[in-house]
Amino acid sequence: MDTSDTFEIFLTAPPGMEQTLQREAVEAGFAGAKTVPGGVTFEGAWPDVWRANLHLRGAARVLARIGSFRAFHLAQLDKRARKFPWADVLRPDVPVRVETTTNKKSKIYHAGAATQRIERAITEELGAPISAEAPITVKLRIEDNLCTFSVDTSGEGLHKRGHKTAVGKAPMRENLAALFLRDCGYDGEEPVVDPMCGSGTFVIEAAEIALGLLPGRSRSFAFEQMASFDPEGWAELRAKETPRATRARCYGSDRNAGAVEMAAANAERAGVADLVQITQQAVSDLTPPDLGPNDTPGLVIVNPPYGARIGNKKLLYALYAALGETLMAGFSGWRVGIVTSETSLAKATQLPFKPFGPPVAHGGLKIRLFQTGPLP
Repeated sequence: MDTSDTFEIFLTAPPGMEQTLQREAVEAGFAGAKTVPGGVTFEGAWPDVWRANLHLRGAARVLARIGSFRAFHLAQLDKRARKFPWADVLRPDVPVRVETTTNKKSKIYHAGAATQRIERAITEELGAPISAEAPITVKLRIEDNLCTFSVDTSGEGLHKRGHKTAVGKAPMRENLAALFLRDCGYDGEEPVVDPMCGSGTFVIEAAEIALGLLPGRSRSFAFEQMASFDPEGWAELRAKETPRATRARCYGSDRNAGAVEMAAANAERAGVADLVQITQQAVSDLTPPDLGPNDTPGLVIVNPPYGARIGNKKLLYALYAALGETLMAGFSGWRVGIVTSETSLAKATQLPFKPFGPPVAHGGLKIRLFQTGPLP
């Protein structure tokens, strides 16, 4: 497979956020990107795979569809897997892991037996070792007897930006935070406030967007260990990052001193400390930041506790009510985005929410973005 050959590229999205990721992909220049359940697909070549990993904030992973064939029984799967052009994508010196999913309409229904056949074909035909901890994962999907092979080009999930070591108890994943910021209309040109910032995910993502920093700039990817990798082309792509000057500032606060310390350290590591101000305070003490004469109100975005780990829901209703009261009293002209799993908690703020966003799977819960227009 030449670096200019095109194939299907699949961006995995947090379930419920496919359309937001599709908008990001189109804006980033991935022509023809369309939503499918669980993500976004488009046709591209290997340089597009590298760029998607480096540039896209909302994607969870980037999978390359490397080929397919029909197989109706295990012997046929074995035979065709041995003729598959593994060497175009995989290297004989890099360990591989194989994962298989099947559906009931396929004659090959035993995922474990199918995985064994593929592992054996890769080991015996290519020479690559098989390991549960391998940096490269080959995914086989057998659907209606069609065997489709993909390779996970990301490695670690893309929410791991590579510069955040400290996280709180229930962290918002970076890629999901970026998608919520996008849904709130954030474009990097306005101030952002998060009054329950935890480890700082929202304010750090917002500051990176404002500065034009690429989300994948601080980490490595699985594709760097593939046969299809071109180090020179990759170096050229990375060199095209164009950070920009910005007037936007991001303000995080939390009542927990440990969270404040953690968020400040994460902002420092991400290289955005000059844009991000973290303070310790309760929500009831929240006031809008001082804006310059040419600045306009911006976005308050917050991911308050949902009560999944807290027994007494009444305390949460009081917290949400206090948040709503503070925002209505002092944040005229600001837009608000609140991420929570409980509609009744969001309503306790008494904020004038627009129609609710779709439910989004996150940490075993269904969460939603509740947002307002500019507050009166």
